[in-house]
Amino acid sequence: MTADLILAIDQGTTGSTCLVVDTELRVLGRVNHEFPQHFPRPGWVEHDPEQLWTSVMKAVADALAQSGAGPERVAAIGITNQRETSLLWDRKSGEPLHRALVWQDRRTSGLCADLKAAGHEARVRELTGLVLDPYFSGTKLRWVLDHVDGARERAEAGRLAAGTIDTYLLWRLTGGAVHATEPSNASRTLLWPLAGGGWSDEMCELLRVPRAVLPEVRPCAGEFGRTKGVPGLPDGIPICGIAGDQQSALFGQACFVKGQAKCTYGTGAFVLLNTGTEPVASKHGLLTTVAWQLGEATTYALEGSSFMAGAVVQWLRDQLGIIQSAAEVEALARSVEDSGGVVLVPGHAGLGAPHWRPEARGLIRGITRGTGRGHLARAALEGIALQIADLVEAMAADLGSPAKLLRVDGGAAANDLLMQIQADLLGIPLDRPKMLETTALGAISLAGLGVGLWPNTAALERAWQRDREFEPNAGAAGLGELRKAWRAAIECA
Repeated sequence: MTADLILAIDQGTTGSTCLVVDTELRVLGRVNHEFPQHFPRPGWVEHDPEQLWTSVMKAVADALAQSGAGPERVAAIGITNQRETSLLWDRKSGEPLHRALVWQDRRTSGLCADLKAAGHEARVRELTGLVLDPYFSGTKLRWVLDHVDGARERAEAGRLAAGTIDTYLLWRLTGGAVHATEPSNASRTLLWPLAGGGWSDEMCELLRVPRAVLPEVRPCAGEFGRTKGVPGLPDGIPICGIAGDQQSALFGQACFVKGQAKCTYGTGAFVLLNTGTEPVASKHGLLTTVAWQLGEATTYALEGSSFMAGAVVQWLRDQLGIIQSAAEVEALARSVEDSGGVVLVPGHAGLGAPHWRPEARGLIRGITRGTGRGHLARAALEGIALQIADLVEAMAADLGSPAKLLRVDGGAAANDLLMQIQADLLGIPLDRPKMLETTALGAISLAGLGVGLWPNTAALERAWQRDREFEPNAGAAGLGELRKAWRAAIECA
């Protein structure tokens, strides 16, 4: 039987999704399995690696069953992952030293503040394109090494392996044979120089992370290893494409040309703009990061991140109980003409770019006796869109030219009202593709390139399909007042 399908593993913050796709990019099977989030203290967010792995294995099995295709038809596996979430495990037993510290985790805020106070941030930004913030993996690894008994000694002796979630999944899928990652994930650790050339000795020394624990770094498309001992999969399936979730979405959105940009509305919201083969240093609070590496050629991006997007809607559902399902938020927000002066700042996990204030907290401002559920729902959607407007404007300032178009994806991009609010705030069109799961599509595309199912990125660009374009409403009322109220609220968060 011909091996002609791609299996994509999209390992996200709240669940693991697997897709089975053919060479025409038709989705034959798609399954998501959620897994528990752990919050041992305020500001701490953890994942149990075994629960995470179990969710992946369930999603793989169920997606294959849904597709009706046997696992022997899988030509290659692609992986995309929540990026900065990281962990360490024993090389021999595979036992994790601690739960994975999630990208939202803020426990290293004090360490980051100390490093800033010591004058290190300018050098960190120069080397890595990043800022000193607990968002990134390096300080998370430092925390585990400092707080688990005997961890540092075992690490320095080469007995431990460290990695972001792609590295951990690759290790498990290959039966422990491969400890590797690729530049888009490596560039989110604070340990990888933008210029490439291997892990930075200077940053490893600064963060006290031994190089002995770090994985090999390989290009994004190409064989990383082959399956071995994976339940439900035959041995020998090549794993041929890996990228961090946001870079994978940029690739899946076919933003292969310098100047093209996308925003993914997932748990958080992330804007990436392709800057070509040269990194662009930001003067407006954005990150400079690796987009992908194909062969010897590296593409770079500017990135802006807001930590709460879809998670705001989850919060309305799970903590406030004003909706029963995430899908209800659009209808509830449409039940009012505007937010009634209410402004919601989604700073629940601190503020990311361009503010970089880990100490910030969420804020609801402007409540009156007339405020109802609909106003809160609409203010939540506006808060998501206002964050993105700040990021896109910062990118325009760094590039010296305004944005002309934004491609959008992710679960919350299905919300037509949110997309229209976003287009109105930005004053530019939004393009929404037929396949919203472009994060997984990026992993599919990279794996297909790696195994030779597609010849080049031009073939992938031709396969991209638009679902809908959202044109800005030039006559949208109250945008100036909304932006003014937003800026005042941000200062108070």
